[in-house]
Amino acid sequence: MAETKKDEASPLHVVVFPWLAFGHIIPFLELSEQLAKRGHFVTFVSAPRNLARLRPVVQEVRPRIRLAPLPLPRVEGLPAGAESTADVPPEKVELLKVAFDGLAAPFAAFLAVACAGVGTGEGHGRKPDWIVLDFAQHWLPPIADEHRVPCAAFFIFTAAGVAFNGPKALNDAHPRSAAADFTVPPPWIPSPLSHLAYRGHEAEWIAGAWRPNASGVSDIARFWETTERCPLLVCRCSREVDGPLCALLGDLYGKPVLPSGLLAPHAAATRASSAAGADGRNDDDEETAGLMRWLDAQPGRSVLYVAFGSEAPLAPEHVRALALGLELAGVRFLWALRRPIGEQRPELPDGFEARARAAGRGLVRVDWVPQVRVLAHAAVGAFLTHAGWSSLVESFLFGHPLVMLPLFADQGLTARLMAARRVGLEVPWDGRAFGGEDVAATVRRVMVEEEGKALARNAREMQGVFWDTARQGRYIDELVEHLQRRRRREQDAPCT
Repeated sequence: MAETKKDEASPLHVVVFPWLAFGHIIPFLELSEQLAKRGHFVTFVSAPRNLARLRPVVQEVRPRIRLAPLPLPRVEGLPAGAESTADVPPEKVELLKVAFDGLAAPFAAFLAVACAGVGTGEGHGRKPDWIVLDFAQHWLPPIADEHRVPCAAFFIFTAAGVAFNGPKALNDAHPRSAAADFTVPPPWIPSPLSHLAYRGHEAEWIAGAWRPNASGVSDIARFWETTERCPLLVCRCSREVDGPLCALLGDLYGKPVLPSGLLAPHAAATRASSAAGADGRNDDDEETAGLMRWLDAQPGRSVLYVAFGSEAPLAPEHVRALALGLELAGVRFLWALRRPIGEQRPELPDGFEARARAAGRGLVRVDWVPQVRVLAHAAVGAFLTHAGWSSLVESFLFGHPLVMLPLFADQGLTARLMAARRVGLEVPWDGRAFGGEDVAATVRRVMVEEEGKALARNAREMQGVFWDTARQGRYIDELVEHLQRRRRREQDAPCT
């Protein structure tokens, strides 16, 4: 008994290895920090340039988080220096997967070295107890098996996305391949959740994930093989937000599926709130300082923040429709507009920026914007977003209602969930195009009309859930307990 208690109390060493997208890397880092805050050691693996671009690790846990670079192999057609989805246009992401698969041998060598000193080191020097990986490393569990290191797959999207994908056995029994197959819920989703389905362009993107790409493997095959080979699945969800879907996942996959909680960036949100005054902005560059001064000059909760994440740029026709919609809506806005790869600047309608500046109600910033800082500002009253889960988590820390325009991946399901929770509205989109009039009408419903008051009230209630750090912390505690229990069964087996 004393031996067991000692084993449970000793720190874990966890290797954390996300897919090459910052929408994945950042939640994996949040999870790593939560583990480190509980005294455990994390080796965080990614390509060198991604590690260099990471936000600083929280000061109190830096000694317990080690960054381990694995250089990507060169792949023909992949731009030099491309190490994340932010570095390539959407059509080249499949080449990034080819490069990612080329990390199998380097990772095997890394793990062999990590295991070689078992029993002689402490902290990062001891054999890894677990590897936490992403959906894309279908090749990693066999490598980990050679060294008797268990793997946990961590999915950074909501429980709805994990449930909608479903395990391979259920998909074999109910095959899906055409886009139309994804516009209705799969038969394993309970009828009260019948709104969980994709629409038009979303379904076309999802159907593409069912087809092999340049890597020779489809995204869904990676997901299925990873889920089958890992004894534990972890999902970035919570019972307070995802409801019955959390419990459903374990039944669907036939193994433990633990919620990680929401992994909200509380430290960044707290810093952003404390930097709201001029005294907190001494280190700002001139562009950021100018942006914050502009927000300071706007009335409270009057500005619509517009941003669509770092994973894929908007098509030119979408940029034009959004610009028209923002003009027609007549509300103040701050638009963080991503520059398409290889282009100087997104093409906006003639005179759009000049008219917005002349009216004193609109600002466009190309490329990086300090999103959490902006969302924390008292002038921001709503968020026009692609409904990426990380962006929504940041927004709910400040209680903003949503105008949602999902683009790809699981964003459509997330938008359906948020609309059902009455914390935002979706812009109507027939799957081919959306119009400026649709954008304007939805923005006005959220920010101007009476309906928006109820949405804002619900969003502020959601804010309380996201700031309940005690409840969110319990999810991590339960995860750690599971990792430690499993270690008791695995730790006696030596590395080979």
